[in-house]
Amino acid sequence: MATTTYHGSCHCQRVTFEADLDLSSGTGKCNCTYCWKIRNWSVIGKPEQLRLLTGKDDLSDYTKSEYGHHMFCKHCGVQLYTWGHLPQIGGDYVSVMLATLDDLDPAALMEAPVRHSDGRANNWMNPPAEIRHL
Repeated sequence: MATTTYHGSCHCQRVTFEADLDLSSGTGKCNCTYCWKIRNWSVIGKPEQLRLLTGKDDLSDYTKSEYGHHMFCKHCGVQLYTWGHLPQIGGDYVSVMLATLDDLDPAALMEAPVRHSDGRANNWMNPPAEIRHL
């Protein structure tokens, strides 16, 4: 396991954070109606792996289900991370949007495995038949 501390932010820089993430353990893309609309590419970890540095009061929470709280900057609109509880993935989790990591080397991102989830068919633990568009 190769955990690295990354620094991330929203576009307007009001919200900043650091996160201890292991990209080699896999990143994820999903085709559910939410992830599809925001072009989600993220990495899952435990809540203690994410530390908010600035901007707690600048965050807003979008929640459609009990399983995910999608946190975004209420000024610039950038989605930063999702947190929630899913027994299927080990309970409490945080999912950090890879595009918000300011010091992520594109080469490291391209080497990271990608898991695809078929959320649109409520078949979360399996990939959809077609993934080229994700």
